[in-house]
Amino acid sequence: MSLLRPYSKLPELNTANILLVEAEMELQGRLAEAILLQDKDFNTNVRMARSLPLPVQGEGSRPRIDLLVFIVNLRRESSLSSVESSLRHVDQGYCLGKLCFLATEARCGSVPPERLASLRKLAAAHCCPLLFMESQSAAGVSTAAQRLLSLLKVSAGLVPGATALYLSTLTHCTVPSNTLTD
Repeated sequence: MSLLRPYSKLPELNTANILLVEAEMELQGRLAEAILLQDKDFNTNVRMARSLPLPVQGEGSRPRIDLLVFIVNLRRESSLSSVESSLRHVDQGYCLGKLCFLATEARCGSVPPERLASLRKLAAAHCCPLLFMESQSAAGVSTAAQRLLSLLKVSAGLVPGATALYLSTLTHCTVPSNTLTD
């Protein structure tokens, strides 16, 4: 199994591809549907996976992935560890505006604060945005879909004068220096 590389394939004209990675796959379908239902001026393809690496079979016909989204359910420790193990199969080029983390269940009182801190440190270490989503309501899923589409449009090169690298400098997650030493 090889690394998932951002620039290994040519882009398609006026098309953007997003890959949603979630271990439990509870939210992927609803989020994919919300992304496809949004009004947009470009074609969008949504791919879904439980984890990385992606299977080698079909690699030749797989389109270029413009945005890689790791969905983390903060209630489950296994969700965060699945993301950490999947990151080993991602080329560092994705950290330049083509990778983001989407956290769910952040408002839940039963979520240990250390888990959220670990996710923030992971996002900061990869210089990637960390988005939060209210997954219990349709409006929350729709809002997350809009945010992801905004990132996708830039990362796919569909916004004149804006690049994924520039987007990365504006949206990356930062962690205060005193929490990095904990």
